[in-house]
Amino acid sequence: MFEFKNIFRGLAMGITDLVPGVSGSTVLMVLGVYERFIASLHGLTTKDWKQSLRFLIPLGVGVGSALLIFSRVIDWLLEHYQPVTLFMFLGLVIGIVPILVKEVEIKRTFNPVHYGLLFVSFILIALTSLIPQETGLMTDLTFVNYLFLFLSGWLASAALILPGISGSLIFLLLGVYATVINAISTLQLPVIIAVGLGIVVGLLLTSKLVRYLFKEYTSHTYAVMIGLVTGSIVVIYSHIEPGGSVLGCAITFIAGLVIAYLLGSTKK
Repeated sequence: MFEFKNIFRGLAMGITDLVPGVSGSTVLMVLGVYERFIASLHGLTTKDWKQSLRFLIPLGVGVGSALLIFSRVIDWLLEHYQPVTLFMFLGLVIGIVPILVKEVEIKRTFNPVHYGLLFVSFILIALTSLIPQETGLMTDLTFVNYLFLFLSGWLASAALILPGISGSLIFLLLGVYATVINAISTLQLPVIIAVGLGIVVGLLLTSKLVRYLFKEYTSHTYAVMIGLVTGSIVVIYSHIEPGGSVLGCAITFIAGLVIAYLLGSTKK
């Protein structure tokens, strides 16, 4: 039987992946199904592929639904209420960090090496906020453009798997964010297919690496994951434009914290 509650998990994952600096995989970690997600992706290339599909298909339906339903909404909110919207996601990510710290029992399992990995991964993600970002819409696409979109999807797939790295952020850094969002909202199938194929190929390959790291270096991997998530706080904040309502930003920031708490409380 399909795990139909994964549709709701997929909706949460898809919505967060639409926002630059926010990772859908972070939500899966808080919901307690991240390692199952990685194992299921790995299982697609094994004899247990049917069991993996029972987990992944409802999740994919949720993600796809979120992209189709909410892409225009998120795009509109970022255009007209950018600071208020990003403060909500800032609160969401900040609220998630204590949940991850508690899950890994950081005081018991971490040593100086783990804290070093956490710090390095934090710095690496935080520094991406300094990279110039070209967000213009690509038109009159050629074969080379489609190949680049495929490779962009491949790179973004790693971000879909790694908490703290947003697929939308990768698209921004590569200069294809506006093109991808516009393609989703207007159903430009050639662009969607090119990016989608890149994402699928990347997911299958990256999941194997992450699964191995979780199995052999669990605490080290969690240290990197927490560093990536905390680093994304800097990235989200760097995108916030001045001029938003202070009260509105405060309200949405608190709403983000509350959403993170609610997500954590549904884990069991």
